[in-house]
Amino acid sequence: MTDEKNALAIALFSEVLTADQLIRNRLSKVLPKGMEISHFSVLNQLVFVGGERTPAQLAQTFHVTRGAMTNTLNKLEWAGYVHIRPDWDDARRKMVAISPAGRQARDQAVDSIAPLINTVVGEMGADKVRTVLPVLRELRAQLEPRD
Repeated sequence: MTDEKNALAIALFSEVLTADQLIRNRLSKVLPKGMEISHFSVLNQLVFVGGERTPAQLAQTFHVTRGAMTNTLNKLEWAGYVHIRPDWDDARRKMVAISPAGRQARDQAVDSIAPLINTVVGEMGADKVRTVLPVLRELRAQLEPRD
């Protein structure tokens, strides 16, 4: 890799990593008490898909180990935000669904982060955000694991 391409790649990843850290820090401060970003992400995914998922499917979606997902799901179940039941077709698997309390907690989290997100988008401008989204999506696609 040439020095110019190397510097460009380093600058890109540095900006993305710094933005990620800043976003996580700001979101952590406005999420409802006791809710972590990982909790919100799982609840939001369950709302988005509109049905049950296995812990393995959720782990794959978030690119985390099954153990890490199990830890997150245990905390969500303890809080009453998800229901975990055996899979009736395959007793070795479990199925995860969002509970009414989980949906309410997710909605409360969305309400708490919306002002922050809207402020950032408003200050950047909707046109600029629309311009950068395809680039970020392409970057994500390039980084997705390939089987």
